[in-house]
Amino acid sequence: MNTQPVEIKILDRLVRVNCPPGQEQALKDAANEFDQRLHRLAERTKVTNTEQLIAIAALNVCHELNDAKQALETVEDQVKQRTALMTAQLDKAVAVQGSQK
Repeated sequence: MNTQPVEIKILDRLVRVNCPPGQEQALKDAANEFDQRLHRLAERTKVTNTEQLIAIAALNVCHELNDAKQALETVEDQVKQRTALMTAQLDKAVAVQGSQK
Protein backbone atom coordinates (compact mmCIF):
# COMPACT_ATOMS: atom_id res chain seq x y z
CA MET A 1 0.00 0.00 0.00
CA ASN A 2 1.34 3.43 -0.91
CA THR A 3 1.90 5.94 1.83
CA GLN A 4 2.95 9.53 1.85
CA PRO A 5 4.66 11.56 4.54
CA VAL A 6 2.48 13.98 6.48
CA GLU A 7 3.79 16.47 9.02
CA ILE A 8 1.92 16.69 12.31
CA LYS A 9 2.65 18.73 15.40
CA ILE A 10 2.84 17.09 18.82
CA LEU A 11 3.91 19.16 21.85
CA ASP A 12 5.23 21.89 19.58
CA ARG A 13 7.41 19.42 17.68
CA LEU A 14 6.95 18.57 14.03
CA VAL A 15 6.79 14.86 13.36
CA ARG A 16 6.70 13.30 9.91
CA VAL A 17 4.44 10.25 9.69
CA ASN A 18 3.66 8.00 6.74
CA CYS A 19 -0.03 7.97 5.93
CA PRO A 20 -2.21 6.10 3.41
CA PRO A 21 -3.60 8.31 0.65
CA GLY A 22 -6.91 9.90 1.56
CA GLN A 23 -6.31 9.55 5.30
CA GLU A 24 -4.28 12.74 5.75
CA GLN A 25 -7.07 14.76 7.38
CA ALA A 26 -8.00 11.91 9.73
CA LEU A 27 -4.35 11.68 10.79
CA LYS A 28 -4.13 15.43 11.34
CA ASP A 29 -7.37 15.39 13.36
CA ALA A 30 -6.09 12.51 15.51
CA ALA A 31 -2.75 14.26 16.03
CA ASN A 32 -4.53 17.47 16.99
CA GLU A 33 -6.70 15.63 19.52
CA PHE A 34 -3.68 13.84 20.96
CA ASP A 35 -1.75 17.12 21.18
CA GLN A 36 -4.65 18.75 23.03
CA ARG A 37 -4.85 15.81 25.42
CA LEU A 38 -1.13 16.07 26.11
CA HIS A 39 -1.38 19.79 26.85
CA ARG A 40 -4.37 19.29 29.18
CA LEU A 41 -2.61 16.41 30.91
CA ALA A 42 0.55 18.49 31.36
CA GLU A 43 -1.48 21.28 32.94
CA ARG A 44 -3.37 18.90 35.23
CA THR A 45 -0.44 16.78 36.36
CA LYS A 46 2.42 19.28 36.13
CA VAL A 47 4.48 16.51 34.49
CA THR A 48 7.21 18.11 32.37
CA ASN A 49 9.02 15.00 31.13
CA THR A 50 7.77 14.50 27.57
CA GLU A 51 8.25 10.74 27.52
CA GLN A 52 6.41 10.30 30.80
CA LEU A 53 3.63 12.60 29.63
CA ILE A 54 3.20 10.64 26.38
CA ALA A 55 3.23 7.33 28.30
CA ILE A 56 0.50 8.55 30.67
CA ALA A 57 -1.58 9.86 27.77
CA ALA A 58 -1.19 6.59 25.88
CA LEU A 59 -2.30 4.62 28.94
CA ASN A 60 -5.33 6.91 29.31
CA VAL A 61 -6.26 6.40 25.65
CA CYS A 62 -5.88 2.61 26.00
CA HIS A 63 -8.08 2.67 29.10
CA GLU A 64 -10.75 4.65 27.24
CA LEU A 65 -10.51 2.21 24.31
CA ASN A 66 -10.96 -0.77 26.64
CA ASP A 67 -14.00 0.91 28.24
CA ALA A 68 -15.48 1.55 24.80
CA LYS A 69 -14.87 -2.07 23.76
CA GLN A 70 -16.59 -3.34 26.90
CA ALA A 71 -19.55 -1.01 26.31
CA LEU A 72 -19.80 -2.23 22.71
CA GLU A 73 -19.70 -5.86 23.82
CA THR A 74 -22.50 -5.14 26.30
CA VAL A 75 -24.62 -3.54 23.60
CA GLU A 76 -23.89 -6.43 21.22
CA ASP A 77 -24.96 -8.92 23.88
CA GLN A 78 -28.17 -6.97 24.49
CA VAL A 79 -28.92 -6.88 20.76
CA LYS A 80 -28.33 -10.64 20.50
CA GLN A 81 -30.64 -11.30 23.46
CA ARG A 82 -33.38 -9.05 22.08
CA THR A 83 -33.02 -10.56 18.63
CA ALA A 84 -33.33 -14.07 20.06
CA LEU A 85 -36.40 -13.02 22.07
CA MET A 86 -38.02 -11.40 19.04
CA THR A 87 -37.24 -14.45 16.90
CA ALA A 88 -38.82 -16.72 19.51
CA GLN A 89 -41.89 -14.48 19.70
CA LEU A 90 -42.20 -14.42 15.91
CA ASP A 91 -41.82 -18.20 15.70
CA LYS A 92 -44.54 -18.58 18.33
CA ALA A 93 -46.83 -16.15 16.52
CA VAL A 94 -46.29 -17.93 13.20
CA ALA A 95 -46.99 -21.29 14.86
CA VAL A 96 -50.19 -19.96 16.41
CA GLN A 97 -51.22 -18.39 13.10
CA GLY A 98 -50.51 -21.65 11.29
CA SER A 99 -52.56 -23.72 13.73
CA GLN A 100 -55.59 -21.44 13.29
CA LYS A 101 -55.85 -22.18 9.57
